[in-house]
This record gives sequence, C-alpha cells and structure tokens, in this order.
Amino acid sequence: MNSALKKIDNFENRFKKNSHSVDNQHDSGQTPRKKLRLATYNIQTGISTNSYQDYITHSWKHVLPHAQRTSNLNAIAHHMSDFDIVGLQEVDAGSLRSGFINQTEYLAMRARFQHWNHITNRNLGKLAQHSLGLLSRYKISSVERHRLPGFIPGRGALLVELGSGDQTLTIAIVHLALSMRARLQQLETLAEILSARKNVILMGDMNFQADSKEMNWINENMFLREPIHGLFTFPSWKPDKNIDHILVSPSLEIKNVKVLGHAYSDHLPISMEILLPENFSLEVI
Repeated sequence: MNSALKKIDNFENRFKKNSHSVDNQHDSGQTPRKKLRLATYNIQTGISTNSYQDYITHSWKHVLPHAQRTSNLNAIAHHMSDFDIVGLQEVDAGSLRSGFINQTEYLAMRARFQHWNHITNRNLGKLAQHSLGLLSRYKISSVERHRLPGFIPGRGALLVELGSGDQTLTIAIVHLALSMRARLQQLETLAEILSARKNVILMGDMNFQADSKEMNWINENMFLREPIHGLFTFPSWKPDKNIDHILVSPSLEIKNVKVLGHAYSDHLPISMEILLPENFSLEVI
C-alpha cells in the first residue's frame, strides 16, 4: 500500500464521531437469530479523492487506467471481506479505465465472496461501463435488473433475492439521480417494484439527505426505515453530507450501524448489522 493510502487509513479515528450503534434486541428467551453484516460503498471506480480540486486534476482517471486504482481496489476488498453482503456503486464492468476488468468480479475474488452480480446502467463501450454490483456470502436465488426513469438515461436498480418463499431476503442496490425531481420518479418506480416483498434492504448512493423530501416520501410510501440520521459519508476527506443510506423493512431488526473511515473513494462506506426473522435460513453454497 503506498504512502497516500497509509495516510488515508490513518484517518479512521477521525470518522468514529460519525458512527452510531443501535441495540434494540431483547436477548432473554429468544431463539438465536441469524445476523447479517451489510455494507454499501460508492467506490468511484477505485479513485481516491482528497479535495474538490482532485475532481479536476484527477479527471483523467475516469477515462484512463492508473496504477493506484488496483491498490485501492485491493484495500477495498480487504475491508469488505468482513461483511456478508456488500452493495457497490460506481464500479466499472470492464473498460479501458479499469484495464478491462469487471471490478465487481475482481472484488469478489479478492475478498473471497462466492457469489456476486452486477448491472451496467450506462454502457460507453471501451471508454466506460458504469455499473452497480453486489457481493454475497449466500447463494443468490434470483436477479432482476430494472431501468429507472430520469432526464438522462443510465440509472438502474440491481435487485437480488436470497432464499425462497417466506424466507426470501430482497436486496436492492441503487445510485439515484442528481435531480430531486428525477429521484422522486425513481423512488416511485422502486416502490412499485418492492411493494409485494416483505424482507427488503434498499442501499446505495441516493444523493439525498435524511431530512429531505425524498426521505419523507420513502417513510410515507415504502415503509422502509433508516435507524440513525446524520451518518455523514460525503465528501470522504471532510464528510458533512449523509447521501448514502441503508434502509430496511420492519421485519429486519437493526443491531448496529456506522460510517467506516475507509477513504478510498470520494464517499465513505456505511455498515449495518441486522437480525433476520426467527427460523430464517439462507444457503451458503
């Protein structure tokens, strides 16, 4: 790991003040329940950013390959290996800038995830393959890829199911639009897609904050919840915006949620621990 990455890693303690825990389990007399460790991370295709000026001076990294990208991805894989399910945004599915490597697959291999999947929302051929990805320790039973509405094409949702029947867990990975009007349209589409599903996790870079009109709309129309507001994830070098979220349905009990100080992107990841309903099982193989 180069000196810049070491310097970034040393910032870990700086972000602990933006971390929170939730513990609302009543342990006495309960049957042991399956715990899942979740994370969501906008990895900016492996580009670390230390200031707003970097968006200009390092803009070429969004088009051309560079050596630090691989070391960043290796560091991300190391930290994400602690989790059961990881949602990824701004991954490249194999173009010039990524060395024609599918970054979701690369992270799955490096972090030893048996199962992974992705959706390419904006295909620019050899120049860029803008994608969403999912890493899972558990067997994927079905995958859906949905296009989301917007003024500029290229937004979508990766929907993955684990388990079957009443013991189905639905994970939706999204990266929503920059426009509030487009985000509300996208949330309406997501609400229709997820309406009949019971155990739901919606995660990703949503580009709105906890006190926004969009979050109010979710609370009123999607019955998903965010346990702690104010988890600042952006920009990674001085986080003051909470635009990355993990939202869960009431059937899933939240144990812990926090921001992680892994600054290998312009975002910081969020982690969450949940308890599945009693007698809920998932296949590992």
